[in-house]
Amino acid sequence: MNISQERIDNLNSIVKVTIKPEDYTEKVDKAIKAQAKKAKVPGFRPGMVPAAHIKKMYGKSILLDEINNLLSESLNNYIEQNKLDVLGQPLPKVDPSKEFKWDYTDEFEFEYELGLSPDFDVEYSSGDSVTKYKIKLDPETLESRIKNIRKSYGKMTNPDVSEDNDVLYAELKQLSPDGSVFEDGFSNTSSLRLDLMKDEKVKQSLIGLKAGDEVTINLNEAYGNDAFQISKALNISEEDAKDLKSDFKLSVKNINRLEEADLNQEFFDKVFGKDMVTGEEEFRAKITEELEAMMEQNSDQKLNSDIIKMSLEKFNLELPDDFLKRWLKVSNEKLTDEELEGGYDDFAKNLKWTLIENKLIKANEIEIKYEDVFETAKQRLEAQFKMYSSQSISEEQLAQYTVQFLQDKENANKVFEDVKAQKVLHHLKSVLTLNEQEIEYNAFLELAQ
Repeated sequence: MNISQERIDNLNSIVKVTIKPEDYTEKVDKAIKAQAKKAKVPGFRPGMVPAAHIKKMYGKSILLDEINNLLSESLNNYIEQNKLDVLGQPLPKVDPSKEFKWDYTDEFEFEYELGLSPDFDVEYSSGDSVTKYKIKLDPETLESRIKNIRKSYGKMTNPDVSEDNDVLYAELKQLSPDGSVFEDGFSNTSSLRLDLMKDEKVKQSLIGLKAGDEVTINLNEAYGNDAFQISKALNISEEDAKDLKSDFKLSVKNINRLEEADLNQEFFDKVFGKDMVTGEEEFRAKITEELEAMMEQNSDQKLNSDIIKMSLEKFNLELPDDFLKRWLKVSNEKLTDEELEGGYDDFAKNLKWTLIENKLIKANEIEIKYEDVFETAKQRLEAQFKMYSSQSISEEQLAQYTVQFLQDKENANKVFEDVKAQKVLHHLKSVLTLNEQEIEYNAFLELAQ
C-alpha cells in the first residue's frame, strides 16, 4: 500500500491511497471463510458451505467491504501519524474515468480532499484590552421591575374607560377604501394590548374608550409593520399580515386591566416564600439585589462576547472555506444552498473560536475535569427545579438527576463545551487588561444589542 500527500496550499491537500492485491487478498479470503462458517445456504449443512461458493455469491460485496475498511483504517492512521490537523472529514474525489473490475486482481487508487486547520500561535498580553462594564442600577429600572412583579401577582379588573397599558377585548373588521366594511375581508375578535402599540397616535386614539365604542385604526401603523403582532390580532398567517395596509373598524367589547398587588405580607410571601421578606424596605432591597446580580451576569456575558470578538479580530484566521462548504453539504443532504450561504459565516466564526480555544487549552494546560462538568450540570438542574417549585430538592436526588442528565451524550457534550469556554475565558481575563467603565442600564442595553 502506498499513501502520499500533495499540498495544494496551506489549508488544502490531496491524499492519494493506492491499494494493491497483496494488501487486501488475505483479508478478503479470511472474511470469505468466516462467512462460509456461518452462512445458511440451501443444499449445504450449516458451517459446511464451500468458501468458493461464498466467493461466487458474495465475493464482490465482501471485497468492497474490506477495501472500504482498509481505506478508512489506513487514511485515519496516515492523518494521525503525520499529525495532520484536519477540519471536518476527508472528502473522496470522484473520478468517472476510473472503473474497477473487482476481480481480486485490481490495483485500487483513491484520492481524498483534506481541509487543514490554519497554523497559528495564541499569544495574549496585558497590551490586549477589553472593556468591562459596571452597570449602574437606576431608579427607573428598579421601579419598572417592582411594577411588573406587582402586576404579575395582581388581579384583573374591568374598568369602564380604557387607560394606557390596558387590554381591549375588541372586534376587528377590515374596511374597504371607501370606509365601508369589506364583506370578504379579514375579521376577528381578540385581545389587544395597548403597551404593544408602537405608534403613539394610534395608541392615544384607543385611550378613553368604553364598551360599545367604535374607532378606525390601521393595524400596520399601530404595530409598526410587525407582521407577527398583526397576524395574532387577526388570527391569520404572517404572510397574509405582511402586506396588509387597509384600515379596520375596532368595536370595543370589554376593557381588561391588571391592577398592581398591594405591598403587604400576603404579597411578600407569594413572591419570596413565607416570612422571607417582612416589609416594603426589605422587599425593595431584595429586588435591588436580584437586579444587581442580573446586571453583573449581563456584564459578564458582554465581556465574554467582546473577548471572543477581539480574539477573532486579533488572529484573523483563514479557513478552507470552499472545502468546508462542500463538507457541510455532504454531511447534511437536506441543507439547501441558501441555508448554507446564510449560515456559513456563523459556522466559520464558531469554528475559528473553537480552534483558538483548543490552542489555549493545550498551551496553558487547562484541564476540564468530569467534576467540573458534573457540578455545572447540577447547578443548572437545580436552577430549573427552583423555577417550577418552591420546594427544595435533596442533594442526593439532585445528584441522581444530574447523572441521568449527563448519560445523554448530547447533554454531556453541551455542558462540556460550556465548561471549556468558561475555563478558557477565565484564563484570558487573568491575562488581558480589563478597562472598567460605569454605564447606565438603559445605555448598556442599547450597547448590547
